[in-house]
Amino acid sequence: MSAAPTLPAFTWLRVFARLFAVQGSYNYEVMIGNGIAYAAEPAFRLLPGGRGGPAYQAALARHSRYFNSHPYLAALAVGALVRAELDGEDPVRIERFRTACCGPLGAAGDRLVWAGWLPFCSALALLAYGAGISATGVVALFVGTYNVGHVALRAWGLRAGYREGLKVAAALGSPVLRQGPLHVARGVALVGGAALPLTLHRVRADHPFSIGIELALAAGLAAALSRWQGRIDGWRVGVALLVLFLLYSVVR
Repeated sequence: MSAAPTLPAFTWLRVFARLFAVQGSYNYEVMIGNGIAYAAEPAFRLLPGGRGGPAYQAALARHSRYFNSHPYLAALAVGALVRAELDGEDPVRIERFRTACCGPLGAAGDRLVWAGWLPFCSALALLAYGAGISATGVVALFVGTYNVGHVALRAWGLRAGYREGLKVAAALGSPVLRQGPLHVARGVALVGGAALPLTLHRVRADHPFSIGIELALAAGLAAALSRWQGRIDGWRVGVALLVLFLLYSVVR
């Protein structure tokens, strides 16, 4: 494969900015397919014939079809697909690639982000709370840390995908995706282990009469979740807890 053609800096910036809206038109027919096409569209303007030309229209239509992956790692697919279109790859080969990369990108993103980075940021916020940081500081720490991680992941994915093109399997073997979840899981265990006693200590100091009730409720919820595992959806539990919290806030 020849060296990747150089994209104008403004085109890179527009493609990267649009990655944050990749789920903006999410639907069950094409999933994030429209978002993939929208993110890649600024680069498609560089195809022969320019914006509105036959190559541009064909590429936009091709990438508006069904596509599903983790929204953050969709950047890897966008970079690879832009490179493939600019290199003039066979549309049949591009379509096969789009179909094949959905599963790996979804699984890798779930392990790295939802099962790794998000719990790590939550544990870090609890540690900050236990250390005596204000509520505003805790929220700022969580939001800032989480966003730094996912913005960096999108930037890396876009660059790696464009560099490798349809041979992006090499990027899927990157330490970021292979070893990242393991290291993040260790970080979650370390930070969570330090955060738990500090958080309980602060709760007890701020609400000495409610700590027993809160611990009992937490233990009961943990037991219920372990018993209901596989028989109830997580979103139903989340909605039920939110309703109970709202009712408690109103009654209180």
